[in-house]
This record gives sequence, structure tokens and C-alpha cells, in this order.
Amino acid sequence: YSVVILQGIYIHRKFIILSYTKKIIFILQSHYIKIRNMRKIVWLCYFVAIAGFAQESYSLKESKKAQEKLNEAYLNPETSILLEEDFKEFKGLEFFPIDEKYIVKAKFIRTPGEEPFEMPTTTERTPVYEKYAEVHFTIGNEDLKLNVYRDTSFVSRPGLEDYLFLPFYDLTNGIETYGGGRYLDLRIPSDDIIKIDFNGIYNTYCVYNPKYSWPIPTEEN
Repeated sequence: YSVVILQGIYIHRKFIILSYTKKIIFILQSHYIKIRNMRKIVWLCYFVAIAGFAQESYSLKESKKAQEKLNEAYLNPETSILLEEDFKEFKGLEFFPIDEKYIVKAKFIRTPGEEPFEMPTTTERTPVYEKYAEVHFTIGNEDLKLNVYRDTSFVSRPGLEDYLFLPFYDLTNGIETYGGGRYLDLRIPSDDIIKIDFNGIYNTYCVYNPKYSWPIPTEEN
């Protein structure tokens, strides 16, 4: 009888140990799955961060490259628009530090049916432009809108048929930059989003050479 009891106790203990062992294995497996999933999440965050950093770096490199290209045009005697006396002293254009916050993705809203108009310039020349679209974007916490224009004579010119012109004023005009406006060249986007890099803003040729004529930004901009 005592042997039977002892065997019962042994079997009972064995059952308890087996149950706890299964629970421990289940807990360990659960933690392993959680850790493995957590590692996946960490790696995903890592790759997203790297991709974002790479995209940002690429955008900043594009901005730098655009500035260098503009400088090359001014420094090259065959392409420079500078007066001869200015060219001798010219060392390069001055730019604001490149800032990633001025690279924006804007909503591109087409405005068909706009009447062509003569845009005033720094001379008596009055080229015909049309308002082609509006761009809506945010810089910092400020929502902004600018009109984008197209020179009607470019429509039939190969290589320029998708060219757009963005003239505008900002708070630097007449203080840190040319008082007559600031300018960007754009291309018609394939959809309703357009990337605008305000680090690529340039002064007009007429700032450096009076023989050139340049459009004056519209009142809306």
C-alpha cells in the first residue's frame, strides 16, 4: 500500500514538473517570438531612418550641385553674362546656407483657361505669359501659395515646352537679395505633386548686366 502511495506521489510530482516545464517552455517561446518581432521592428525602423537620411542627403546634394552648376556658368568666360570688368574680379556667387526645410513637396493645382497677359519686365520688353498653375506648400508652420507661369512662346519650342517660371518676392528683397524679386525655373510635373527646391533661387541676369531684360514678379506673388 505504501508503495502504491509513493508511486502515486511520484507520478503526481512528475505531472506537476511536466506542467511547469511546459509553461516555462511556452513563456520562453512567447518571449522569443516577441523578441524576434521586436528585432524585426527595430530593423524596420533602422532601414526607414537610413532611407530617410539617404533621401535627405540626396536632396541636399542636388541643391549643392545646382549651385555649383550656376557658379560654373558665371565663371566660364564662354557662358558668363558678367560685364568684362566684373568678370575679372568675380570669385563666385554668394548663396544662403543650404537648408533642407526649403525643399518642399507642393500641391500642383492646374489653372486652365487663364487669359495670357503681358508681363512687365526690367526693360520695355513685354513677353506674353499665362498663369499655368498654383503651388500650395508649407514651410515651418506657414501655409503658402504661389502662382506659376508659362511663357506662351515656349509651347512650340523643343526642350522648353514643359518649362515653367516662378517669380516671387520675399522678405530678403532689397536687404540681403536683389530688390526686384527672386526666381526659380520649374518643369511641368507628371502628377499633382511638384518638388520645389528654394535653395536654387537665383538673381536675374539684369542684376549683373543691364543689357538683359527680366520679368518682374506679379503682385499675387
